[in-house]
Amino acid sequence: MKEIFKSTATRASCGRGPFHDFYAALLAKGMKPEMARLTLARKIAAITLTLFKQQGPLVEGGFFPIP
Repeated sequence: MKEIFKSTATRASCGRGPFHDFYAALLAKGMKPEMARLTLARKIAAITLTLFKQQGPLVEGGFFPIP
């Protein structure tokens, strides 16, 4: 699982969207690229865990469980 999240973070850091914006903000704060990707991987893992626990879709602005 670790490699899945790390490779997902690498891919997300190169693209466009909120994950790239998060990654760019970490770099702007002076974080090394390797650590910024690791932090992004942890964020993606946390979101994934929340989705599994809530069993609901991710929507902009938060999580909403499926009734």
